[in-house]
Amino acid sequence: MGKTLYTGDFEINASVKMLYPYISSASGLTQWFADDVTVNEDNLFNFVWDNESHKAKMIGHRLNFYTKFQFLPETEEDEDDPSYFEIRLELNEITQSVFIKVTDYSDIDDIEELHDLWSSLVESLKETVGG
Repeated sequence: MGKTLYTGDFEINASVKMLYPYISSASGLTQWFADDVTVNEDNLFNFVWDNESHKAKMIGHRLNFYTKFQFLPETEEDEDDPSYFEIRLELNEITQSVFIKVTDYSDIDDIEELHDLWSSLVESLKETVGG
């Protein structure tokens, strides 16, 4: 089964500096993104959803701008085509609005389901930061 690429933009009323820890640290991600997130000594993130662990490596980040996580392969197919997600914080210079731009490359093949999932996650983040 192939993977699906989803992208979405969500406006949020919070500063980029305030949001960055929520997209880059285990403690921040635990508050809105997963049931639990931990980091081991090898800097591998362990994301837990519904008591299932999924290990990922942060393969890219830039302070106050973005993070990108790539999941470790769970199948042979994943080795050649790994799942990942990226969260970017973008400031509209004209309106001073902050947007969260999500890119999700995963096994979920229903774009509408992915949009609903990310909308719900971002709403949770908004409630957490008051944005």
